[in-house]
Amino acid sequence: MDSIALVCTASLLAGGLYWFVCMLGAAEQKGKRAVDLSGGSIDREQVQENYNEYWSFFRRPKEIEKAEKVPAFVDTFYNLVTDIYEWGWGQSFHFSPAIPGKSNLESTKIHEQMAVDLIGVKPGQKILDAGCGVGGPMRAIAAHSGCNVVGITINEYQVSRAKAHNKKAGLDKQCDVVCGNFLEMPFEDESFDGAYSIEATCHAPKLEDVYSEIFRVLKPGSLYVSYEWVTTELYRGEDPEHVDIIQGIERGDALPGLRSYSDIAETAKKVGFEVVKEKDLAKPPARPWWSRLKMGRLAYWRNHIVVMVLETLGVAPKGTIDVHEMLFKTADYLTRGGETGIFTPMHMILCRKPEKPQEA
Repeated sequence: MDSIALVCTASLLAGGLYWFVCMLGAAEQKGKRAVDLSGGSIDREQVQENYNEYWSFFRRPKEIEKAEKVPAFVDTFYNLVTDIYEWGWGQSFHFSPAIPGKSNLESTKIHEQMAVDLIGVKPGQKILDAGCGVGGPMRAIAAHSGCNVVGITINEYQVSRAKAHNKKAGLDKQCDVVCGNFLEMPFEDESFDGAYSIEATCHAPKLEDVYSEIFRVLKPGSLYVSYEWVTTELYRGEDPEHVDIIQGIERGDALPGLRSYSDIAETAKKVGFEVVKEKDLAKPPARPWWSRLKMGRLAYWRNHIVVMVLETLGVAPKGTIDVHEMLFKTADYLTRGGETGIFTPMHMILCRKPEKPQEA
């Protein structure tokens, strides 16, 4: 009887663990299982070392200020976090205002569709997704508009994930992804009918550099929309709490430095854009974008337990716990940034590349 009881107990524990990890899954359903967590393109034996290297950037702040260092810094970050983002958040690595009666995923899709509606592209036209991640917005936008989307991301692992998702969604003929730096894009001048970036240009050391590249590849008369991460008019640099919140967001999201909302339009005009519209989409009557972070607190703790179990068992690479804990802490900084009103991840700017002057 003792051996039978032992077998039954072990079976219950194994079944419970399987249900907790594989059936209960993450905060939302999105196609990445906890048992498949990895370090992206990093060898699993090197995940912990790369995590430590990521944090070493912040011990040498002058290194972050060097533009040539930033791409590798951002690439390392996304190797570390991409699987965790997909598992715990979804295929769209950005925020959106909460919409009454809509799920988080539905609200996210509406937020993405608005971007392509703003640039007014037609079916069959080609548009650019600057900083596409694993392509969640790309697929929503392509399906909604009928346009062809070309995305660019610095991270090779994200390219492979995006291509796999595109094929699974039946959108691989409409969506393409290339690996590259959006500060030096491998596209010809005036080759796109429109462009957008959703919470991506915050990774650029100089906003002027990425805006000028997007300006270069756009056809004259085309529109570009960006959702920017910025500090708002409520931010006070002399307030230690404000500084702590913003620095926490920067450290946890691979940002070389958050910009002020007042810098965005000025930069766009500097590279030649006409500013059509500018608005903080997070301001009332929009519902709080950070409510998703607060409401997901139980899910985060559940996921953290799963990560600890998987790393302990050797299923997830060593260092996964540290990465997940970093993101958990960052969620608190983001929430504080939203609650105090000093930070917004969706300062929208809509720009037009001027038509070429007519020849006499």
